[in-house]
Amino acid sequence: MKPLLICDCDEVLLHMVRHFGAWLDEAHDIEFDLSHGDWSRAMRPRDGSRLTPDAMWGYLDGFFPGEMGRQTLVPHARDALASLAEIADIVILTNLQDHCRDHRIVQLESHGIAHRVECNQGGKGTPVARLVEEHGAGVTVFIDDLPQHHESVARAAPGVFRLHMVSEPALAAHVPAASHAHARIDDWREARRWIAARFADGVPAPALAPTGETR
Repeated sequence: MKPLLICDCDEVLLHMVRHFGAWLDEAHDIEFDLSHGDWSRAMRPRDGSRLTPDAMWGYLDGFFPGEMGRQTLVPHARDALASLAEIADIVILTNLQDHCRDHRIVQLESHGIAHRVECNQGGKGTPVARLVEEHGAGVTVFIDDLPQHHESVARAAPGVFRLHMVSEPALAAHVPAASHAHARIDDWREARRWIAARFADGVPAPALAPTGETR
């Protein structure tokens, strides 16, 4: 049985926040600053008004799927996945509403990435555990930019290797390494080597101490 790679999309395979911010500026006169890592304070209308959480989510729904064509490929992501696909099965697990799934498939294919795509809402631990059971893989690697998803996977599928990746340079500098991840790598050339090494070792992930140190 081949090993399994479960990979997020936005800020891992495709740049999102830079293009979302440009769209907010152009279409809605909203300044977008996520450098502090807090979505609740990231959107600031230039007229001085304040946005409710529902309004913020509404803008995200406006970007997906209508403005997905703005997104650009993360450097080296396509080549890394092509190389890893020779030795592993790959699933793209993306937190979008289900009606965006076909749009995401077409979007990724336009960038030369053609793998199974699954949409999810909320924590990723349960869908990761389900995919691991479905594939029966001895070794699985999970990649995501959000620390909460690494914690979710650590609880639901502790034998999965968890790689924290934030591919947007303007954001990466402000995001600390996820304590529930086994490694933090923001460059796909290094990430590909790390993932391939985990697959070659052929053993499940070790447990992590609360600080994120392996034990």
